[in-house]
Amino acid sequence: MIVAGIDMGVQNIKVVILRDREVIARSIIPSGFEPRRAAKQAFEEALKEAKLSLKEIRHVTATGTGVEIAPYADSTISMIAADAKAGVFMYPSARTIIDVGAEESRVVVCDEKGTVLEFAINERCAAGSGAFLEAMARALEVKLEEMGALSLEAKGTVSINATCVIFGETDVVSLIHKREPKHEIARAIYDALADRITSIAHRVSIRPDVILVGGVAKDLGFTAALKRKLETEIFVPENPEYAGALGAALHALNKAGGK
Repeated sequence: MIVAGIDMGVQNIKVVILRDREVIARSIIPSGFEPRRAAKQAFEEALKEAKLSLKEIRHVTATGTGVEIAPYADSTISMIAADAKAGVFMYPSARTIIDVGAEESRVVVCDEKGTVLEFAINERCAAGSGAFLEAMARALEVKLEEMGALSLEAKGTVSINATCVIFGETDVVSLIHKREPKHEIARAIYDALADRITSIAHRVSIRPDVILVGGVAKDLGFTAALKRKLETEIFVPENPEYAGALGAALHALNKAGGK
């Protein structure tokens, strides 16, 4: 049985195609100014990778911020439920899923079946999402993809304000003027975001194993900072940015009568 999931993210559209419970194709493209058109393109790219036609897809489930405009969708699922389903699929021992995306962050606690027990969401503040890192990298004048490795050289001698992107940028500029080393400022940036995510996580009953998904999960600097702040082991699955689309595809499989 072949099904698909679409994650209509603010920054990127992700598509996952499953044959039974095996991932056979993935695609990701920027949402842009026309996310519905972008979603169609992402879907077409995934179909091409899987060497399938649209009519061969039994069921499509959509999730994400722009779920209401998702093309081809036969059903929808919340991002929270999608995270739980994907988390347990990728790590059967997962009980807490932390999803840090471009615009929103979530912490979901689930059981062994991927049923949501508790959750907490960042209240749509950029200080608790990937957008914070992008803004801070610009202020520090380093490439975002280089900032993680840079931060790992630091000892943690400085800190910045984690409550607001504007305050954070002001702190970064101040530290630059004080000639603080860039690697120390980079670590302070990751620690600030990790502090924010940790405060969200403490609103639920964290259970091991803890896994980290979302685009920010690929950032080594953030992963290291979150481990320090939560004081627990954190697992990062392969292709963590596809968690939402994967969870949606698993829901589609269930809706289509698969297991």
